[in-house]
Amino acid sequence: MRTYDFVAIGVGPFNLGLAALTEDLPDVDGIFLEQRPEFDWHPGLMLDGVTIQVPFLADLVTMADPTNRFSFLNYLKQVGRLYPFYIRESFFPLRAEYNAYCRWVAGQLPSIRWNTRVDTVTHDGSGYLVQTAGGETFRARKLVLGIGTEPRVPAVVDQGPYVHSADYLSAKQQLQTLESITIVGSGQSAAEIYLDLLNGIETFGYHLSWITRSPRYFPMEYTKLTLEMTSPDYIRYHQALPMDVRDRLGREQRNLYKGISGDLIDTIYETLYAKSLTGPIPTTLLSSTALEGVIWDGERWTLALEHQEQGDSFTATTHGLVLATGYQHRVPSFLDPVRDRINRDARGRFDVTADYAVDTAGDEIFVQNAAEHTHSVTDPDLGMGPYRNSVILKAITGREIFKVEESIAFQQFGAPKADIPRQLVKR
Repeated sequence: MRTYDFVAIGVGPFNLGLAALTEDLPDVDGIFLEQRPEFDWHPGLMLDGVTIQVPFLADLVTMADPTNRFSFLNYLKQVGRLYPFYIRESFFPLRAEYNAYCRWVAGQLPSIRWNTRVDTVTHDGSGYLVQTAGGETFRARKLVLGIGTEPRVPAVVDQGPYVHSADYLSAKQQLQTLESITIVGSGQSAAEIYLDLLNGIETFGYHLSWITRSPRYFPMEYTKLTLEMTSPDYIRYHQALPMDVRDRLGREQRNLYKGISGDLIDTIYETLYAKSLTGPIPTTLLSSTALEGVIWDGERWTLALEHQEQGDSFTATTHGLVLATGYQHRVPSFLDPVRDRINRDARGRFDVTADYAVDTAGDEIFVQNAAEHTHSVTDPDLGMGPYRNSVILKAITGREIFKVEESIAFQQFGAPKADIPRQLVKR
């Protein structure tokens, strides 16, 4: 049986980037297995005109290999859109454009096997055996897990026909036939859905509510020194902190990547302002409000709510409920046969090393976008995907194929190693 250097399971943007980076490496032998029939990134949120929240340089390959033929700029050149993108003068591609780019890359990679669902992973003493639902078996020395996340639904929502933001577009038409719609959530997806439904409020005549537990509709922080936290320097600092400190920082730093773009907040306000010229708008916005319970009576929802600052409890009714409550990591059942080879922390999560390995040997099973609790807000960041893939490839092959940056930040994270007056700026 052929033995691959690695089998990668799941093909989202991060493992797609790994496939692109290894496509032209003749001495690196990897195969990528994906249960879906093709690449499609967040189809339920592919709203007209929305952009991704990172610059175009945060494509699949550029931050690891700027000369790579699978760069976003080369995609634009090949499809005849480079000059229009240049004239547009925006660093942020449209979300549909990014998805089209990823599909363009995926269509050129023979290492990806679509319609291939993994059933079990076992170990034969010297390698991993990946068995698929179709009866195939792939053997490899290493694994790279990129299975992505699943929609997070609050535990109190255990009944009724709610819609998660991941499925918004397929449910939009039906939602707009209802008398009232309530969105629960605080981030970019909630804001995009609110604006989309707000634009149709006169046409369809529903009452639109937006409820968030956050103390305000806060913008994503995008200042330059804060952006230095998406750096190898900060990853190294954060990963070395005690678990309790990392978890606290994870809660405190949500607005660094789970907030709303400032432009979108302004657009929402301008839309509300313009609509208010003709009279009161049938909309309700509530911050500092937590969803404590739901009852579905077959026609409408009754929401049990609590104002977090006043401590007051109250109820609201709505005919449609949209949960823009994010996503959560999952540990797939196909790993059960090798669970004794995987390290977990005290809270049952993957115990991820600096090199993104989770196995007991420290160099066999690697994870994509499953290390936020160890590697900080950088983990889901598209722009850090090529960096992580460079690190993983170095660990898999034993050599630095793509230069792995060690220190790029002007600021220093953590206590200085010498008296401050004796230090110099690093670059």
